[in-house]
Amino acid sequence: MTPQDIEKLIRAAFPDATIEIQGDDGVHFQGLVIDESFRGMNRIQQQRAVMAAIKPQVDSGEIHALGLTTKVPD
Repeated sequence: MTPQDIEKLIRAAFPDATIEIQGDDGVHFQGLVIDESFRGMNRIQQQRAVMAAIKPQVDSGEIHALGLTTKVPD
């Protein structure tokens, strides 16, 4: 699993988002997702929405950890 793979998965759920994914060991990643659809959601709701997009990969162990920052565009 590469950062680009994760970005593609998230982009499928959030096509207009600004997405930055980093990680170089193939299982531990850091991500930033900025999307207008998060407006009115708290951080937990935002992060759950993003995690739902990669749930199969997390469940299978392809992604062990994704530290996630989410926010609404300025």
